[in-house]
Amino acid sequence: MRTSLLLLCLLISSVVQAAPDYAREERWAAEITPALVVGDAVYLEQKSGHKFLALYTEAPKSRGAVIVVHGMGVHPDWALIGALRSGLADTGYTTLSVQMPVLAASGLGEEYPALFPDAAERIAAAVGFLRSKGDQQITLVAHSMGARMANYFLTQSATPGIAAWVSIGISNGEFAEPAKLHLPIFDLYAERDFAPIRQKAEARAAVLRKLKGSAQIEVAGTDHYFAGSETELVKQVRQFLDRRPQSN
Repeated sequence: MRTSLLLLCLLISSVVQAAPDYAREERWAAEITPALVVGDAVYLEQKSGHKFLALYTEAPKSRGAVIVVHGMGVHPDWALIGALRSGLADTGYTTLSVQMPVLAASGLGEEYPALFPDAAERIAAAVGFLRSKGDQQITLVAHSMGARMANYFLTQSATPGIAAWVSIGISNGEFAEPAKLHLPIFDLYAERDFAPIRQKAEARAAVLRKLKGSAQIEVAGTDHYFAGSETELVKQVRQFLDRRPQSN
């Protein structure tokens, strides 16, 4: 009896830990929005009624739209994510940087897959928002755990509405269910990236060879977070986007 009760308590604990931390999202929104210099804060809504922050920057004479997806436990204006959303807008691409579901600060990476369905719903809402603005060619740009969330969305959605995917340092180093990926992928990773990402680069390249318009690049002299190399990161993503057909 005692053993069964302990197992039940552990199961309940794991479910609670895997729940999105909405309070943490709200704290970040309260920090980000008053100091916002580039773009506008918008709130998108999930089926549950939960509203989440997205940072929308419309480029004049937009050449296309980009949904920017951050990694584990951060926010839509964090570090390289902020550089991407503002830098790509400066080069003519409308951007929508979306708050992904996060766990409490103590949450572990292995707990995050429980949030992937929630993340997919948010990405779908972002696609819907951009389409309501007239954007038809939408690229998904995602970093680290966010790239895994993007991977889940692309393989689980019958009609994702995404023209191309830029995967930056996908945190487990691999593409899940690659047979379900039917779009150009740009796989970016750093010279000093985490070991699984570097070690599985060739396996990812094998997937890319089957997808027309795909490419893989290792960015020299930087780490998983592209600290100090944000300009180069934006440049590489922009060059990939520039090679895509324009629809706007």
